[in-house]
Amino acid sequence: MHLRMCEMASDWVRMVEDNYEVVGIYLSPVSDAYKKSNLAAAQHRIRMCQLAVEDTTNCVMVDPWEATQPRYVPTAQVLDHFRQEINETLGGIESVESPERKQARVALLCGADLMHSMSTPGLWSPDDLDRILGGDGGLYVVERHGTDLEEAKEALSKWTEHISVIPQGVPIDLSSTKVRLFLHKKMSVRYFVPNPVIEYIIENSLYGTSKEDQANQVQLVKGKAASSSSLA
Repeated sequence: MHLRMCEMASDWVRMVEDNYEVVGIYLSPVSDAYKKSNLAAAQHRIRMCQLAVEDTTNCVMVDPWEATQPRYVPTAQVLDHFRQEINETLGGIESVESPERKQARVALLCGADLMHSMSTPGLWSPDDLDRILGGDGGLYVVERHGTDLEEAKEALSKWTEHISVIPQGVPIDLSSTKVRLFLHKKMSVRYFVPNPVIEYIIENSLYGTSKEDQANQVQLVKGKAASSSSLA
């Protein structure tokens, strides 16, 4: 679903906000210091993200900086990191129209549940919200089934012009939590995540999978892919 969100955001910018051009989308896994239940080690999550984007063609990349930090890094600081690396270290974005580099606008792409949390009093600091939503920042929010954004929009009305709500078009009620639950129950997650990621999860016994599952599961993934190709 994270990869699907990248596609929806790219379409939205191209079709609705054509004064911008998407030049890069980064997946930034959280560090181990986040201490979330059932969270795999950062090294595994970085590698799974890398495997997931290997075949993508829409500028989706993985940045390991946040995941390798020894402490939890707030979202605002992660975005500051991208701004520094892109606009200061690299000097901005190359343009085919001009020899001068342009400063990139760095925005946060998220699901509706995260935006809703931003409207909860005391959960996010006002300074962090201003750094995320103000100035050259912004928020691209993909609608999610069961999450009402009207209340959140009202609470964040100060930054309305910097918030873009992207309709799903085809409702997809999928989350990382549900994928992990399927794995714990020994149920198939094929077509939920890319095959190389499924193989990596099983090979490293992540999310409740075991070495006993490996032979059958990996053979299932590879065997069905080969059968589909031959039938086609």
